[in-house]
Amino acid sequence: MMTSFPVYGVQDLVELMAEEWLGYLVSLDCGVTLGVYQGEVSAVDQDRQTISLRQPLHNGVRCLVSEVTFSVIDIRELKILEIGNGRGIGSDPSSSSSSSHSRNGGHAVTGCPPVMLLRRGCHESQVMWRRAEMENITGGHRESFMTDTDVDLRGNLPAFNKRLTLTSNDPVTAAQREEKKYYTDSGLIVSSVSYDVYKRLLAAAERLGLSVERRLEMTGVCAGQMALMLLGGPYRLTPKNVHRRPQVVLLCGPHIQGAQGVSCGRHLANHEVDVIVFLPNCVKMQETVTTELMLFNQTSGRHVQNIRDLPVTPVDLVINCLDSHESIFLGEQPWYQAAADWANQNRAPVLSVDPPISGHHHAVEARWCLCLGLPLPLSQGEGRVYLCDIGLPQQVFHDVGIDYVSPFGSRFVIPLY
Repeated sequence: MMTSFPVYGVQDLVELMAEEWLGYLVSLDCGVTLGVYQGEVSAVDQDRQTISLRQPLHNGVRCLVSEVTFSVIDIRELKILEIGNGRGIGSDPSSSSSSSHSRNGGHAVTGCPPVMLLRRGCHESQVMWRRAEMENITGGHRESFMTDTDVDLRGNLPAFNKRLTLTSNDPVTAAQREEKKYYTDSGLIVSSVSYDVYKRLLAAAERLGLSVERRLEMTGVCAGQMALMLLGGPYRLTPKNVHRRPQVVLLCGPHIQGAQGVSCGRHLANHEVDVIVFLPNCVKMQETVTTELMLFNQTSGRHVQNIRDLPVTPVDLVINCLDSHESIFLGEQPWYQAAADWANQNRAPVLSVDPPISGHHHAVEARWCLCLGLPLPLSQGEGRVYLCDIGLPQQVFHDVGIDYVSPFGSRFVIPLY
């Protein structure tokens, strides 16, 4: 009788993070936004609470990056596919009668059963046991995507022919490009753009009818979706789990980035998250901020204007929308400094939405950042980079002179490396 795969939740991972994981073949369920990753554990950092996979697969497809690192908070569930000594996914069930053991709350876990892999067109009786393969089950049939040979990242990227570039005859000068290359988990190159080019994109979008209000709403939905994923997604936010709602604080300034934060807060409140929006009572407040705040006040969320009204205990997530691309002197305001100090002292993980380009002072240290449409050249202090689709039509990129291929596929939020 086959033993079922050992499965760990987030709390188990925090307790069991140790070097004993090295060499294990695991499957990491990172929720709807990030998907499922599989690979061999290559590193475990107990201090930073991270785990790295070597030669990873994403949703069954081999990644072109050789290693991916995950924070524990990104992982919803970990399933062991193979114990470190080789017993498990690649072993013939009759080849050994011995059992491997793994830590599972102090209990021994026997060796995992091998996985049955079927190629397209094969009958179920044609079973293959291969150590280097994993399965991706889609549409009722099973396919194996992993090959025995390693993937050469640099050598294979040109074959994709999907690079996001600025065309050679476009009006954007080399000085304006300030390119920083990012990669998607499928190997697609996404080049950053300067803030000047980014402003031209938004202006072109408005001329075509994609108003600021529409863009705000799309940003709020995408940021809210990412926040829900970071909070635990369906594993924590269910109608039956109402005894302790996750608590999120949004730090917002009196500008368009602050309005995006308030919009995000409204969507989170609509999904039963305990939301607190900090927005100071400024003399000069953009109309979009006022409008979003009026909508937010119709939810169960709370709006506070003083830092003293924020929680003194750690919250589940802080979303930073204090910074503006235009107002570089905001950091000198007392309310800004007080909000940044509170965020850094609260010890909650921070998601920064639409952060300014590198060179700006970042008062709040973020674990993740979410860029809109196209990434800007960000500093290292902004944490792990994600990109969201804010609905810019293809014509917008054409008008600005960008040869654009969407990197999003079936998702609205994707990680960049």
